[in-house]
Parts: sequence; C-alpha cells; structure tokens
Amino acid sequence: MPDVIFGGPAGRLEGRFHKSDQPNAPLAVVLHPHPQFGGTMNNRIVYQLFHAFVDRNFSVLRFNFRGVGRSQGAFDHGIGELSDAAASLDWLQSFNNNAVYCWVAGFSFGAWIGMQLLMRRPEIYGFLSIAPPANMYDFAFLAPCPSAGLILHGRSDQVVPENDVAKLHERLSAQRGLDIRYREIEGANHFFDGHIDEMTKEVEDYLDMRLKELNQT
Repeated sequence: MPDVIFGGPAGRLEGRFHKSDQPNAPLAVVLHPHPQFGGTMNNRIVYQLFHAFVDRNFSVLRFNFRGVGRSQGAFDHGIGELSDAAASLDWLQSFNNNAVYCWVAGFSFGAWIGMQLLMRRPEIYGFLSIAPPANMYDFAFLAPCPSAGLILHGRSDQVVPENDVAKLHERLSAQRGLDIRYREIEGANHFFDGHIDEMTKEVEDYLDMRLKELNQT
C-alpha cells in the first residue's frame, strides 16, 4: 500500500492509500484511535478494517490525525481531527468523483470522529463503529443517524462499559426505518486482544451483507 501525503487544515497529513482498479469503485476512510494514547493508522484494528475494504474492491484511505507520525499540527480534542477526516474524504473523492458510495470506519476515538463525519457528509452510505467511546464523548449529535451501519463491541471492554454502548445502540435503533446492527464479542476487551479474527469476521460478514443488498437493487 503506497504512502501518501496530502493537505490538511493544519498542514500535511500522512496516510496509506489503496486505489481500486474497479471503475467508479466505492470509497472508504478508516480512522484510528486516540492520538494521545498511542493511536495511529497502523493500529491493528485499523489495519484489519482497511483490508476488509481493500478485499471488496474499495478505494481506501487510512491516515494519521494531526500531530501523529509525519502528520503536521497538534492534537485538537476532536475538533481539528474532524476537519482532518473531512479533508481525507475530500482527497479520496478527488480520485473518483463518480464513486457509487462512501463508507467511514473508525475504532474508539476514531469511531466518535467517524460518526460526526457521517452527520456532515450525506454521501456516506454506511459506517463501521468499533468500540465507540459512548462513556467519554457525547453522541447526541446523532439525531437522527442518517445512515445504517454496524456497532461492534467487546463484552469485557475495560475502557468503555458494555452498557454505555448498548444504550447508544438502543437510542439509535429507536429511529424508524434505519437498521443499526449491534454485535458483541464475548470475552473481548477494548483492543480485542485474542479476538481480532472474530472482530474481523463480524466486519466482513456485515460488509458482505450490505454489498449483496446493493447488488440486488
């Protein structure tokens, strides 16, 4: 996967990019966990999400938020990071303005940023939200949530209690006409140690289901 550097609101952003050979390929942006706690685009969960899209012929970008790796700028408590995510989607779309649809995926802090991006970009068709930190950040902006997606959580998460994520899912699921899928992995902690394969399978199964539905319409 080639290294790329592209412009962001606070300077250059460093990423890894896979360009699909498929004409008008769908697009996906993958967002990493908290920069102040070691989160980077090379996080293994981010890596698995990235390759789940690659294997399904998406053009996919993962990148380092401002202040991480070779990305310029400094941590901005989510405000600047949301701008980084928007810039990354703009950059990705510059390669294919005719993409049939876009997805956003994120892990932990990246899941929170991804859900905010979802609210601001109507072209985003679906989302993957892995261990969203519902106990740390306010998700009330999802009123209503504009797209269907998957929320995936570990039942032994020591950082984000299962109950907080279940309540988030319950609130989103109360919205009519929108299927928010919720899956829990027994025994998995926040980082899915020892359960990466199970996490990956849940993600792949969900993507395959959604893509099959699209192909039937």
